[in-house]
Amino acid sequence: NGENLGFAGGNNRAIEHALASGAEFILLLNNDTVVSPEIISAFINAAEQNPNGGIFGAKIYHYAEKNKLWYAGGYWNKQSLYFSERGAGQLDEGQFDQLEETDWVIGCAMFIRADVFKKIGLLEHKFFLNNEEIDFCSRARKAGYACVYVPEAKVWHKISVSFGGEDSPMKLYFSARNRLLWASRNADFLLKIRIYGNIFMVLMRRFIFPVFKFSFNFKQWLWSVRETFLDPCHRAYFLGVRDFCLGRFGNCPEKIRELTKVWSKSKSPSV
Repeated sequence: NGENLGFAGGNNRAIEHALASGAEFILLLNNDTVVSPEIISAFINAAEQNPNGGIFGAKIYHYAEKNKLWYAGGYWNKQSLYFSERGAGQLDEGQFDQLEETDWVIGCAMFIRADVFKKIGLLEHKFFLNNEEIDFCSRARKAGYACVYVPEAKVWHKISVSFGGEDSPMKLYFSARNRLLWASRNADFLLKIRIYGNIFMVLMRRFIFPVFKFSFNFKQWLWSVRETFLDPCHRAYFLGVRDFCLGRFGNCPEKIRELTKVWSKSKSPSV
């Protein structure tokens, strides 16, 4: 490609090639995964059983903890206003062994009918990384396709390697910016207002509330405020919101990579 196009843009080039070659199905699979030998046959069987299914998702485990679930179907959490993973953190005891429709399929392992791309288009490149699969599933469902969870298709995933960790500044940047981008493209007016309000409250908790935290010791209060505004995660979240407001999408700015490096060093054990 000549440059880093992100998850969305990079996969789009491969999807275009597969469609031009006459593929009936396309499997998007992260390179930090291990899969069960029967994964393709499990997806094919599910597609034959569900002709209205357009996107099929696997049962996904933590790579480091082989029986610990990360994803067993996805749902919209009305309380938190986030898309969530069913079964996350639970040990697999067969409680999610039923093939069924789901709200969304996670991007590290998506089995998709070629007809879906032909009808709704490719992944939205603006997301670059994170939430593009949720946007794609939202568009597919609006077009009449079902998203289907396939428990027989199993994947073990080294989670958030690309981000440097689930709590890294890079993850927070893309999560904040792309959550707003998803809402702007898919949510109705009232839901947009709720999500925008939720983002505002997160910013208040990260930056404004510490300023008004009462303390008898002025130096301690000043140090606390200083640490709040210099915190790499707080700054990355703010920059994500800022870039959405400015219409800056695609890859993250270099500042985010710098903040992630600072954050990584602070998490490293001292020698």
